[in-house]
Amino acid sequence: MSSNEMPAGPSWPTLPSHRSWLDGESARLLDFGRTLDHPSGGAAWLDDTGELDLTRPVFTWITARMVHVQYLGALLGHPGSRRRADRLFDGLLTVLRDDRHDGWVESTDDATKSAYTHAFVVLAASTATAAGHPRGPALLAEALAVVDARFWDDRSGMCVDTWNADWSELDDYRGINANMHMVEAMLAAVDAGAPTVWRERAARICDSVIEWSEANDWRIPEHFTTEWEPLLEYNSDSPADQFKPYGATVGHGFEWSRLMLQVSLVATSARGHDHVDVARSLYRRAAADGWQEGSTPGFVYTTDWTGQPVVTQRLHWVLCEAIAAAATLLRWTGEGQYENDYRAWWDHAADCYVDRARGSWHHELDEHNAVATSVWGGKPDIYHAAQAVWISRYPTGSSLAAVLSGGMLDPR
Repeated sequence: MSSNEMPAGPSWPTLPSHRSWLDGESARLLDFGRTLDHPSGGAAWLDDTGELDLTRPVFTWITARMVHVQYLGALLGHPGSRRRADRLFDGLLTVLRDDRHDGWVESTDDATKSAYTHAFVVLAASTATAAGHPRGPALLAEALAVVDARFWDDRSGMCVDTWNADWSELDDYRGINANMHMVEAMLAAVDAGAPTVWRERAARICDSVIEWSEANDWRIPEHFTTEWEPLLEYNSDSPADQFKPYGATVGHGFEWSRLMLQVSLVATSARGHDHVDVARSLYRRAAADGWQEGSTPGFVYTTDWTGQPVVTQRLHWVLCEAIAAAATLLRWTGEGQYENDYRAWWDHAADCYVDRARGSWHHELDEHNAVATSVWGGKPDIYHAAQAVWISRYPTGSSLAAVLSGGMLDPR
């Protein structure tokens, strides 16, 4: 969307004033919500003001994401984060854990078992382990054992998606979203001391995603049959689904771009793919399709397979992933287009998404950049916004690796 020439002046990520702003935004996000604790255990869904929304159940993925960000906050020295994280961590050991059948339920109202949710349990356990929680290593080992036994399909080199409560029925649906977060979780697990086979598995998932994406002009198919055949028209009658939208999901293009760069640091492609070149291609496609110019610019949620917008609502997590990908590619390449994008998109975040009155970020805007709630209600967690801040501060592609290393990892 912008020139390859570097903008005038020093690079933003090196400016002390910009890094100070990021630190302040990190603290502001970590403090959102007077309490995070649901009375039943785990993390509650937060409304626009940070109050508990007790009309909703306790979701394992929200609890795990908040455990992850609060332990990272503790590692960064943010007062109060450790106590918050410890209390939420207990929910993964109690109310959200299925002691009868093993694994973790979707929520206190839904006993099914999904790869998406288990990916976040692995991520939370990895960060808890890195932060020194005494039960972190055991939880990480348990969660990885469940993933290995129930979700990892070695024949396809991918994870299956959803089981019923007692693991007796596996849904035919296969999906990319859960596998994307599994890549993130597998890499974090190894950072926290898990066996390196999980890095190899993450690279195998990436190989398949690369080939499906390249065959679709770098728009990533999201939905698949049992045999991993793309279902390009899946949910065309429900295009704005929160987790399984129709078409190409712009934010996932950016997220996969960043993950490809992260994988390039620790693994090689068994099929000979260049992860950095792939990251560039995914980023370029997501930026070209997703960013809408005009008097109220912003990223759409999804497009069709020709790049035309389908769901024009603007979700905060899409912008967060765009910022994180731009920061990471700028670190890798030093190229001006990524610096330009990084500046423009942080400006957009500050102008439209950062809620200085009530805290956190608006989770959804309409096509005119007015606050909306058609896809997301409230501000359920700070995972995406916090990671955008941390990856901008330490642009290595991974918030956990960045914090543990002090941001000193360099591309090889």
